[in-house]
Amino acid sequence: MKIEIHVDETAADLEISVTCRQLTPDVEKMIAALRIMNHQVTAKKDHEIHLLDTAQIIYIESVDRKCFVYTADDVYESELRLYEFEQQLEEYGFFRVSRSFLIQLRNVQSLKADIDRKIRITMSNGEQIMASRQYAENLKKRLGVI
Repeated sequence: MKIEIHVDETAADLEISVTCRQLTPDVEKMIAALRIMNHQVTAKKDHEIHLLDTAQIIYIESVDRKCFVYTADDVYESELRLYEFEQQLEEYGFFRVSRSFLIQLRNVQSLKADIDRKIRITMSNGEQIMASRQYAENLKKRLGVI
């Protein structure tokens, strides 16, 4: 991989150009990371790549080494891993609640104590997600419940 940086004091905005022989999963991951910096996530649906604003995302789920991005209207698939989403989206109000889920905190509708100190979270789209014991206390602290 070759990286070139050109400083142009007359440039109106930051411009990034990617030249590649083919669009590989590694290239898609790199583009996805750049989009997250711009408050956007790239994800696939029906063989098309979509740009999603982070504000649209309700939660992200990891199933069988694949990540699914849930919005109010649709479900998309992403090449990124859950830990990559967690690292890149934490500053935008996302919080990991279990090994499989990363939620957008402003989309939490309600919390309910469950068995074994777990928490049942109801999201704005009506979905219920279980926060494991490992993450439950920190979730309550982040939401200002305790």
